[in-house]
Amino acid sequence: MQKILITGSAGFIGFHLARHLLAAGHRVHGYDGMTPYYDVTLKENRHAILHAMPGFTATQALVEDAATLDRIGADFAPDVIIHLAAQAGVRYSLTHPRSYIETNFTGSFNVLELAKRQKVKHLLIASTSSVYGANPDMPFHETDRTDHPLTVYAATKKAVEALSHSYAHLWDLPVTLFRFFTVYGEWGRPDLAYFKFAKAILQGEPIDVYNHGALWRDFTAVEDLVEGVSRLIPLAPPMPAERGVPVEGDSLSPVAPHRIVNVGNSDKVHLMEFIGTLETLLGRKAICNFLPMQPGDVPATWADCSLLERLTGFKPETDLATGLGRFVDWYRGYYRV
Repeated sequence: MQKILITGSAGFIGFHLARHLLAAGHRVHGYDGMTPYYDVTLKENRHAILHAMPGFTATQALVEDAATLDRIGADFAPDVIIHLAAQAGVRYSLTHPRSYIETNFTGSFNVLELAKRQKVKHLLIASTSSVYGANPDMPFHETDRTDHPLTVYAATKKAVEALSHSYAHLWDLPVTLFRFFTVYGEWGRPDLAYFKFAKAILQGEPIDVYNHGALWRDFTAVEDLVEGVSRLIPLAPPMPAERGVPVEGDSLSPVAPHRIVNVGNSDKVHLMEFIGTLETLLGRKAICNFLPMQPGDVPATWADCSLLERLTGFKPETDLATGLGRFVDWYRGYYRV
């Protein structure tokens, strides 16, 4: 049993991860700002489920609030910190860039400072497939260069990857960053495409389909993401002087206990196939409003997740119909449609 501090615990991924870790017997302290970027009631309902489980406590505050974050860290004294809190959304970053700098960069700096002071066993930080930016070579490997981010959101995540490496090197702080690939599932975010698609299809309204449908994504079921991240918790990157036989394809820094791991489904699915699967599960056809590519968007994402499998023995492989089926069942129940 470990004490684990999770920032963003009322968020989509944070909720699922906290619930998984609580069920495994860990103590979890959630830290979430409950910002109104999307329906706060949904966040409150997620936290209510967590509060009903033994071992969960929570604080409502922003990661930008360094004083509160430090106080909670000192009181809870976590063994592990999992930093998920962030201003999400690629398109939102086009119109609200300042919030990404303040939350994603400054907030992450505060978390790094806390982890350094508390001397945690392992700091795990959420990054994103968006850092691969304009890279045309797929599938994406953790060791690929990520020098050309296309949005402010991606740039802030890339900056946190670099800043965390500095902390790992200077203060021997074990850090793992995991890059997510288009996560979907029950209790999801209403601003995500699959969520908006389901709502519109059920209401008989059109859905916006960008790049005229010529998009491919590595869709990852949230259950697979949570399993992968939870298996990474005990695998803190070793110090350079303590390493044995290297793992094939490892992204370990040569000078710091710092590693980056892709967590995806290792497959790219055409957007129209995704929409077709959702149509079948909902029993209704979509009205597609085909539009050009959005600024900052990329035509495809596709993860090489062999490093995750070599490190943890786990390979995400939930098929689309199964994962989307769980979401549709939850959506119909939650919204009573």
